[in-house]
Amino acid sequence: MSWASELPDELVCRPMGLVVLTGLDTTYNAIHKSIWDSFCNNRKADRVPLQFKVLGADHEYPQCKLKRASYEWYVPKGIIKTNWFKKHLGEVPSLVVMFFDLDWDEILWQERQMECATVLEIVRNSLKGRGTRVCVVLIQKNTPLPPGEDMVAAERAASFCSACELSAKSLFVLPHTDHLFGYTIRLENAYYEQSQSYYHMEARRVKAHKEFLNKTTHQLLFVRHQIKIGFFNELKQDTHTALKHYKQAYGQLLELRMHNTNLLEIKTVAGFISYKICRLSFQHTAPLDAIAQFRKHIDFFKKKVGIAELAFEHSAWMAKQFQIFGDLFDEAIKLGLTAIQTQHPGFYCQQAANHAIARKQLCRGLCHPHAVYPVPDPLEFLTKLDYFGQRPWRQGHQSIDPPDLLREKDGIVALQSLELQVDHSWLIIPLLSTAVAQFKKYKSPRMKRYLMVQMGEEYYHAKDYAKALTLLSRVTWDYRSERWWPLLTSILITSLRCAYLICNVQEYVTICLELMGKYTQCSPDEKTRIQMNLIRVMSNDPPEPEPGCAADVIEKARPLWRVDTPSKHEPCIFNVEMNNIIPFVECKARFSCECFTADTPVVLQVYLRTCCQFPIRFSKLSVLLSNTAYSEGCIVSDGQSITSTESTEGKEGDLYLISGRPKMYTFTFLPVQEDVGKQLKIMSVDLELGSEASRCAILHWTDGGGDALSPPESLKTIEAMPKEAVDGNIEWDLVKVCAVTDIKPRVSCMDVTIQHDPPVLVNEVYAVKLGITCNEKSTIKNVSLSFGLKEGQESGFEISTHVGLDKPDSDRNTVSRLSDIDIGTIEPSQQCTRNVFLKCLQPGTRTISAKVKYHVDVTVDHQVISCVCFKEETVTLQAVSPFEVSVKMASMKFDMIETLHGDEPFLVMPEIQSVSVWPVVIEKSELGLSAYVKMVDDTFQSQLNEVLLKKGEVAGECICLVAPPVIQNPVALGTYTLYWKRQSTDQSLPFVKTTLTLPLVTVEHIPLFVDLDVPAFGTVRSALPVTYTVYNRTGYVQEIEITMDSSDVFMFSGNKQLHFRILPNSKYKLTYNLFPLIPGSVPLPRLHLNMLRYPGTMDEIVHKMLPSHVFVMPKGTSEQQEGIIV
Repeated sequence: MSWASELPDELVCRPMGLVVLTGLDTTYNAIHKSIWDSFCNNRKADRVPLQFKVLGADHEYPQCKLKRASYEWYVPKGIIKTNWFKKHLGEVPSLVVMFFDLDWDEILWQERQMECATVLEIVRNSLKGRGTRVCVVLIQKNTPLPPGEDMVAAERAASFCSACELSAKSLFVLPHTDHLFGYTIRLENAYYEQSQSYYHMEARRVKAHKEFLNKTTHQLLFVRHQIKIGFFNELKQDTHTALKHYKQAYGQLLELRMHNTNLLEIKTVAGFISYKICRLSFQHTAPLDAIAQFRKHIDFFKKKVGIAELAFEHSAWMAKQFQIFGDLFDEAIKLGLTAIQTQHPGFYCQQAANHAIARKQLCRGLCHPHAVYPVPDPLEFLTKLDYFGQRPWRQGHQSIDPPDLLREKDGIVALQSLELQVDHSWLIIPLLSTAVAQFKKYKSPRMKRYLMVQMGEEYYHAKDYAKALTLLSRVTWDYRSERWWPLLTSILITSLRCAYLICNVQEYVTICLELMGKYTQCSPDEKTRIQMNLIRVMSNDPPEPEPGCAADVIEKARPLWRVDTPSKHEPCIFNVEMNNIIPFVECKARFSCECFTADTPVVLQVYLRTCCQFPIRFSKLSVLLSNTAYSEGCIVSDGQSITSTESTEGKEGDLYLISGRPKMYTFTFLPVQEDVGKQLKIMSVDLELGSEASRCAILHWTDGGGDALSPPESLKTIEAMPKEAVDGNIEWDLVKVCAVTDIKPRVSCMDVTIQHDPPVLVNEVYAVKLGITCNEKSTIKNVSLSFGLKEGQESGFEISTHVGLDKPDSDRNTVSRLSDIDIGTIEPSQQCTRNVFLKCLQPGTRTISAKVKYHVDVTVDHQVISCVCFKEETVTLQAVSPFEVSVKMASMKFDMIETLHGDEPFLVMPEIQSVSVWPVVIEKSELGLSAYVKMVDDTFQSQLNEVLLKKGEVAGECICLVAPPVIQNPVALGTYTLYWKRQSTDQSLPFVKTTLTLPLVTVEHIPLFVDLDVPAFGTVRSALPVTYTVYNRTGYVQEIEITMDSSDVFMFSGNKQLHFRILPNSKYKLTYNLFPLIPGSVPLPRLHLNMLRYPGTMDEIVHKMLPSHVFVMPKGTSEQQEGIIV
């Protein structure tokens, strides 16, 4: 059937107009060769869609048929001829281009012109009756002049066109220069226009035949003409018009009367037209139209089977239709179309495979292998058909009944014989493989697995058993996990046949182990047969053949099992990963406890259970632990043969397992000292079937094994220990796998106490007293102590916590934990103490631990072992600040200020407020000034010596400083340091130093400074002399205006208004005699100062410098009192 369903190459390729180049000698003429290369090489998508051929001028083109004057008595013999597409694609040109070497200045112009005209006439005669266009290209050596400038060229061109009967548009000039490729592109564009014109006229010519046709006898011609018009439009690159005519052709095709005689031809041509419609729809980015057309096509023809004896032909045709559309769909996706999970090429490839499978099944039912091939051969002209889709023994026959019934029967037998020669599996497998790739791409795992199973079965039918086994093994895990027992059983049976036929012992044994299990849906007799075969294989005997295998392949497999049987010197040992299958034997390994101490034996229990048809004997059981030193003691060996049926119930080495009866094996050992503090893990459990001397399968469970099929999470039972029923049988479902246990140190018999006075004050040396009391019955040795910050806390605490031992010199220690402090030996009931000191540099909550490690000898099972014991105590300490320090700055009048004036004294007043629950003793304070600040006095005298602060109390001091004017802002004042400790009876604790950074300040430069010299107090109506001193702190002469305000409380003598100059870095004094009129705190007259260089800037600054009041005593007071200047 492939001869009728395959698409011809000329239908699949992209139709492009044919242009024949003649007159080029590409073999012996280098210029002609370069011209040909410029046309045929480097044809990218941006060049016009034309195909070029080089033919001789005397080439014989297909002759044109005589035009019919009438279709009245014409009866078509078929729909479309087999050579029509090929003829118009590669044989009948749309344009013939004749190249001729001729320059405008040729000396023998007339002779060369006549020669060209003669050759051109030969070409026209060979194309007689066709509308093919002809043009001439003159190959010239010189570059032509611009149009209108070369009069000789214009005259000779007109003469040449007249002699050759050419239109001016059909004559071209090709100069062979460096710009040959550019000229070629221009020529191509001109050829393309003439080619399009040719195909347009051909389509119109075919369309003109419609008026001569009738629907009674010319139905086939309606379809034929629409196909031709559509194809001519494709050659013209007018795909939209082509699509329209293809759709009309398909609609008229469906109107034809169909019967068994012409059904194959109609389906064949319908497949061609549907292919064209779908392909052009995808090109026009209309995928829904393509899908709708294909569905319409399939729905119409899916039941048009035709001759019943050739029903496989219909399945082959259907398979090809789905395959072709799937390829079109996939090609469109590669060009940018987006597919979805429910609509992609995989579905069409799958349907193609299904129809191919149906074809194979129909072939088996309809074709007889022993039928005699008819003579003469009805398929003699199978490759020389006149029309697409016709039977080779009755070509051109369009009536309902076949012309020769006997010949028809012979043709059917011949086609059946031809079908028997087809290996259908190798047609099905590529389709399934493509479908698998598509479903994998669009994330449909179940469909992918289903198709992989079909592929495996096809490989099995194709007798490629190794590939079938590989494919089927890839999907069994998914069917196990999803519990598709019928599907899994069927796949395993097929896999078992493959493993038998290729003598793959390991796969054969693995599959047998699973088919014998309780979840596979084999009959009891079948499971018994499989178990017997398993025992034969493990005993080095060949198994019985698997049911369902053909007799010929069984005969080929028997020698493999005999040859492959290993000798005693060549044992066959292989592993079977039991975690990957659901076998008939189950294993659970567990430690009896989740943890063991160093002085107690470790108990390991291994449970085995089988569910086969009759008892089976294993040869060896071994457990591999994370420490291989224990593995030697975790082995059970059964010394009897696998075929032995004698049960040694109660013996330690018995591995004879009865179906449905669990059996437990116990191993006991003492932990070694290296494992204390670590985890002990069951790495694997191995159960050997067979003999290591001949053939042995090692059943391997990783970790502790488990149920063959894990129950759902909601049904899992958690039990600390497996329970036993009254009769002693083990309840298998209550056994929980415990593959990991902790080996912990022996429980310590020791008391560790931590004495301290919380909370910790930041920066202080904090005393902690540790007490260790031995409660062991024997002497403990190698006692060591570790103390400090517990691991796993904030990283900042590692740096800000310092620990010291015995002496409170924590400044020398910057470690956060002291390790392995040797204590020595402690007798029973003896107690020892150690003093440790802690310093916290940052506030926060810390966990401090004290851990004691020691060795002690204990007796276990009449053995003396040395155990390492640990005792750890932890305490949580909160570090808090002992006090809060605030620093204020004030002027000499005790006004709070933020900005300093250069060379003007100011006050720094630190205040210390205690927030500690413990009284704090301040030994002294220190002031570290920066280079930009100095004290007014030469030395600093601390005002906080031996001060005791309780919670909530505040202490402070006042320091007078001065800053120079010429510095860069802001200015760092320096540091303030306190020496302190908590009040304690322990005099050994040192004072600690806490250093605080004084604030940054801004220093402003003031050009003038005014100082007032006034007595401490005055007396009413007594003279009170005052002196104002003005200092010039600039490097320039300053002009000053002074104004003194009037006052109601004072009479004064002196200048009320004064103008004077002050030299650089000099001073000027103003003296006034004031006479107070009233007693009390009296405001002084206000002095106004104005600098002519900086007018209006100094008055407010000067006002802040000077005292505003003076205290005046009443007259007659004999007792002296201090005047208070505010």
